[in-house]
Amino acid sequence: MTEGHPEHEHHQDPTFYRSPRDAAAAPPEKLAYVAAFSRPADQPDAMAVVDVDPQSAGYGSVVGFTELTNLGDELHHFGWNACSSALCPGGGHDHGDRRYLIVPGLRSSRVYVLDTKQTPQAPEIVKVLGPEELGKRAGYSRPHTVHCGPGGLFVSCLGGYGEEGPGGVALLDHNTFEVTGPWEADRADQYLAYDVWWHIRVGHPVHDRERGRARAAARPQVRPPAALLGHEDPP
Repeated sequence: MTEGHPEHEHHQDPTFYRSPRDAAAAPPEKLAYVAAFSRPADQPDAMAVVDVDPQSAGYGSVVGFTELTNLGDELHHFGWNACSSALCPGGGHDHGDRRYLIVPGLRSSRVYVLDTKQTPQAPEIVKVLGPEELGKRAGYSRPHTVHCGPGGLFVSCLGGYGEEGPGGVALLDHNTFEVTGPWEADRADQYLAYDVWWHIRVGHPVHDRERGRARAAARPQVRPPAALLGHEDPP
């Protein structure tokens, strides 16, 4: 396993787009990565690779399948190590190309890093962050959504470390994929956490958080009466 990608290049990745119009005009993707998980957790979850090139003989079929190294991860959302948000003028530019998939396990609180560069149809697991790394360094568990952004990787988390909450956003280093800490400088009375997304305002990224649920770090599955705490969003 590697400790990051110090060989990252500083040219602009051609899949970084300055506008939705540029993205729509670009060549379409030829492969799609799809999370597959074992509901009873009796076999490892996996990353399936689907051929989405209409000109390919394998169009619409699974052409690759990378199994993870543990049971019971419960894959959900995942994301890239770098993307178009890297073009934000207010952010750092020490990231690499769009190459690594950052894949959290919602149940296990592990985070896998898969390298797609050498063999896009068979991504290679190059790093695994254990739940204690996320918990001790950021104070969170149950990683849910990954966003690449200027200055780091943003991972929304549903639960606290060893308890129901509060959830929040953990930061990962672009190059080493180590957890660097929580994103929040002052969380105030925020307790529930679910998803995150980007709003670009006057050239600066702003992270908004959707209030949703807290999830116990030690609980093996979601139980609505415990996970949904009865808080309602304001009208």
